[in-house]
Amino acid sequence: MARELGFQRCGIGDVQLDGDAAHLRDWLAQGLHGSMQWMGRHGDKRSRPDLLVPGTVRVISVGMDYSGNGEDPWATLSDGERAYVARYALGRDYHKLMRRRLQVLADAIAGTVGPFGHRVFVDSAPVLERALARNAGLGWIGKHTCLIDRDGGSWFFLGEIYVDMPLPVDPPASAHCGTCVRCIDICPTQAITAPYRLDARRCISYLTIEHDGAIDPELRPLIGNRIFGCDDCQLVCPWNKFAKTTDEPDFRARNNLDKATLAELFAWTADEFLQRTEGSAIRRSGYQRWLRNIAVALGNAPTTAGVMAALESRRESDDPVVREHVHWALERHGRA
Repeated sequence: MARELGFQRCGIGDVQLDGDAAHLRDWLAQGLHGSMQWMGRHGDKRSRPDLLVPGTVRVISVGMDYSGNGEDPWATLSDGERAYVARYALGRDYHKLMRRRLQVLADAIAGTVGPFGHRVFVDSAPVLERALARNAGLGWIGKHTCLIDRDGGSWFFLGEIYVDMPLPVDPPASAHCGTCVRCIDICPTQAITAPYRLDARRCISYLTIEHDGAIDPELRPLIGNRIFGCDDCQLVCPWNKFAKTTDEPDFRARNNLDKATLAELFAWTADEFLQRTEGSAIRRSGYQRWLRNIAVALGNAPTTAGVMAALESRRESDDPVVREHVHWALERHGRA
């Protein structure tokens, strides 16, 4: 049934997350979560499924592939005038699609076994989804902290159904990163400070999506043309040679985001941004961060007429954060 609904992987795991809870507490204590205060806001509910949803004894975890969408990512990254958007955000937002299908799966289970206590999650509550998916056998947590399936790489979304039935569990996944450190070496900002340890404050995904206000000037040149998220650690992972291409219509690139230039996207008005990002994960960043991120990328772009015209068009932006990043970019091009 899970495969019929478009989930390429599905497993059942227990709710034992003591080791992961200790790792999370240490990560938070070191302040590696940056401004994401919500990461520590729910006490033990994140690592204790039975506290979040009383009665939970098992978790059904699913994975849905999103690889194969858009233009060649390396080609985009190597073209300084183009904008790089993380592959997961090129199409429609996956949250609603997966949540609907997970509910269909839960209803189908209820049709077989009768009513049961459950709750569906898709990145919508304090859930340690990668640890739960590992317990369910979907993959192991790699050195870059993403989940890796040895038969399908890491390009997939996760979702869960918390259930109150003592279902038989699948064997947890074993780790197969070995001595490989490609993800650590490739990180543009060296945000992966050690195997399995990510400093969100340096992570481009955090900086371009979660972080509000100004971006550290020392990190701006390292961001390159990445305007929403970053995929480098996944792009170099050897296990992604096994990733399966998907043609889920909702995940197809929209608004030419896989090939658009920075200047084109910088020209979007606030209304255009809202219209073009309707149903997209990009809406999360907001218009101000969108412009801020593109200003940084334009500062890292080649000095061409198109790049300079784009920056000049917002030299006197009403938003102080955008204006400061535009001025920084102009200085990079010798146009203080």
